[in-house]
Amino acid sequence: MTKHQTQAEPAAPAEPVTPAEVQPPEDPATRIAELEAALQEMKDKWLRSEAEMANLRARTKREVEDARLYAVQKFAKDVVEAAENLKRGIDSLPKRQEGEAEIVTKMREGFEGIERSFLSLLERNGITRHDPTGSTFDANMHQAMAEQETTEHPPGTILQAWTQTWQLHGRLLRPGMVVVGKLPAPSGPGVKIDETA
Repeated sequence: MTKHQTQAEPAAPAEPVTPAEVQPPEDPATRIAELEAALQEMKDKWLRSEAEMANLRARTKREVEDARLYAVQKFAKDVVEAAENLKRGIDSLPKRQEGEAEIVTKMREGFEGIERSFLSLLERNGITRHDPTGSTFDANMHQAMAEQETTEHPPGTILQAWTQTWQLHGRLLRPGMVVVGKLPAPSGPGVKIDETA
């Protein structure tokens, strides 16, 4: 041998393999079942993601629509107050009488025309007025200012409306201030308490 040639080192003896390290070949049916389970899990996750995205889109659309419809709510409350003041002004005019001055008649008719025009403009923009007189009291729509005894109407009936109920696209802007009917107090002899006992 030349000096550049080296002797091959003897191969190291192979280490013995223990039975725990030996993996038996996988059963194809088991592997298919595992893959199908993983696929089903991925499908479920995907479907949940799609459902969440659909809910998010629907909620966002609803919030945008609400913002568009109700963005003017504060302004609408102020406008409703102006409409109520106009109504109070018209109600304070003297009632129609035979032979009244023509200027009073024209002024009343002018204010009534302005009110009709103003209410029409409000309705075109989703602001509506409801007279609750005669309807049943609803705490969500009305504010009870007083109770009045009555036998002509069932209890809970609105006998008089001091102000109208105002809504913006079906949402309450201003509750109607109302007088609600109640049963009269029982009249007759009261129950006597025996104090001698």
